[in-house]
Parts: sequence; C-alpha cells; structure tokens
Amino acid sequence: MDKFSAPTWLAPRSVWNSNSTRWTCFIALSIISLALIWNISSPALSPPDDGASADYDKTVLTYIPPLGLGTWQLPKDKAPGIVQRALENGYRHIDAALVYGNEKEVGQGISAAKLPRSSFWVTSKLWNDAHKPAAVRPALETTLHDLGLEYLDLYLMHWPVSFKPGTGSKIVLDNVPILETWWEMESLVRDGLVRQIGVSNFNQAQVEQLLRHARIRPTVHEFETHPFLQQQEFVDWNLEQGLRVIAYSPLGNMNPIYQSSATPLLDDPFLSEMANKKGITVAQLVLAWNMHRGVIVIPKSDHGERVLENFQAQSIVLTEEEVQAISSNDRKTRFSNPTDMWGTGTTLYAGLDGVDW
Repeated sequence: MDKFSAPTWLAPRSVWNSNSTRWTCFIALSIISLALIWNISSPALSPPDDGASADYDKTVLTYIPPLGLGTWQLPKDKAPGIVQRALENGYRHIDAALVYGNEKEVGQGISAAKLPRSSFWVTSKLWNDAHKPAAVRPALETTLHDLGLEYLDLYLMHWPVSFKPGTGSKIVLDNVPILETWWEMESLVRDGLVRQIGVSNFNQAQVEQLLRHARIRPTVHEFETHPFLQQQEFVDWNLEQGLRVIAYSPLGNMNPIYQSSATPLLDDPFLSEMANKKGITVAQLVLAWNMHRGVIVIPKSDHGERVLENFQAQSIVLTEEEVQAISSNDRKTRFSNPTDMWGTGTTLYAGLDGVDW
C-alpha cells in the first residue's frame, strides 16, 4: 500500500505512483489546509472608518425593555431633564401619551440624550377624541412631531371609549366602533409609522372582539396592576393570548390625582417590613414583584434619584415565597376609574377586579 492515500478524485492512480508527484501534492494540500485554518480563525477585515456610526446595531429593538419611565403627570418643566437623565443612566423604554400634555418636553429629553433611535423603545397613545378613522393618522403625526421621532415602537388605543372632538373640556361620548378605529391603526403599521399596536384599559370581551376581527393583532395591553390590584387571572389571560402586559401606576395610589383615602402602597406595613429585611425600597420591591410575574412596569417619578432607584429593581431577585407572600395580599382596589366622570356606565372594566359591577 502507498505511504500516502488520497481520494481518487484528486488524481489518477498512475500519477500517485510517482514519489515526486506525491510529495508535491502533499505539500500543496498542506498549504491549502493552512490557508483555510487561517481564514477561519482570523477576524474579518473591517471597512475603513468613513465617520458613520458603525458601532451601533441598526436593527430596532425586538423586545420591550421590562422597566420603563412613565411620563403621566410629569411636570413640563422637569420632563426634559428627567427623561434625559433616565436615558443616560440605562433606561431604554419611555411611555408617553398625547393627552399627558408633555410630549414636546419628553421629546426634548429624548433628543438631549443623543442615543441612536434603534436603541430605545417609545410608546404613545391615541386619545379618545381621535377615534374616527380620519382622525387617527393626524393624531399620530402630532405625537411624532412633538416627540421628534420618525416612528413609534408601540401605539396604543388609550381607552375603549370615544369622545366627540371639538367639545372643549366637556366630555361628550361618541359612538365610534372600536374596530373602525383599530383598522385605521393597522394602516399606520403598514406604512411604517408604527411598529406595533395595542390597547389600554380594555376588558376581556373588548380584547376578544379585536382578536376575532383584527388583521394585525394587538401585541400589548397596558392597564393598572400592582399589589393592591393584582388582576392575576386577567394578566395570565392576556399573556396566553400573546399580549404582553404593561402595568401603569405600578406603585399604586401614590399619585395625588387618585384622591385615595387608602394607605399609600409605599407606606403599607407588610410591604415595608419585607423591603426592610431585603435592604431595598418598597418601590423596588413591588416593581420587582410585577416583573417576576412577567409584567412590564413603567413607574413615574419627577425626582431624579428615585428614577435611578426604580431602575435598580431589575436586579432584585425575589424568592418564590416572597412572591407568593405579596400575591396573597391582593386588596382588589382599583384607583384609576373614570366611569362616573365619563358616564360610561358598566362597560368600563366589566368583569374585572376592582369594580362593583
């Protein structure tokens, strides 16, 4: 048998019978093998730096950062600085809305942070007086202009309630079907102005209606949920339908607008004791609890240090016993309920916890 064997497709047998030819081929094959090894192990050559931001991944976020900055009731004079500081210190999720009245200031903070657009998530919401199909796109365009953005990552129908436009401060209900508004919102996705669309403050029947008839399905449902109003069955149901849940007011009744007589959530003795034992704030505890059950949270604060404290909740680990202890203290107390103010009757929150109907 020859000292060197080779596949017959490399050369005819007669050629391999020549010693000099065999050595020549062996050396050639060795050189080719070394070249292949070098090519695999060596880093690819980079194109010359032309001044472009080659270091940034231009692919937009494909997930919702689990902790964002809420901007409801964020004062206009503080909004730019708070938003800028949040983004510069790790926040990558901003929750806004046209009706909050501060989107221009929020946009100023976003611009000042000078982050690549692909690196952060922005949500905004369609207000109740723009539910008629012809009003949907102009409302979004106003939001985009005020925020200084070319697109939104997420656009929500703020409430399943429509108001007649042009009535000033007086609320006059309108009869615009939810589906008509939704189908127009779908066109915003197709035109690249919005990446995803979703809902806020819907009850289960209203979500089911959308799921039956939507051509582009909702991906997110934002509603009130915290240790005093856990809505665990509703949270689980939304997740099972493929909707991510975002908790607004995740710190409960801390906002003075709720005019709640209940003990503020952050002063609750049970939660305070647990937080003290862990060496964390009550806010960090309840934010971590919500994230442990798969819920995204958007706490708001106009105090810079608290904004940074809240962000640290992402690194807090709770034991199963701690999660269950908080979950066993559900009070089913709802703080955000404009039913009487809007005159919506029993349709709002029907079948959900925290209402009497």
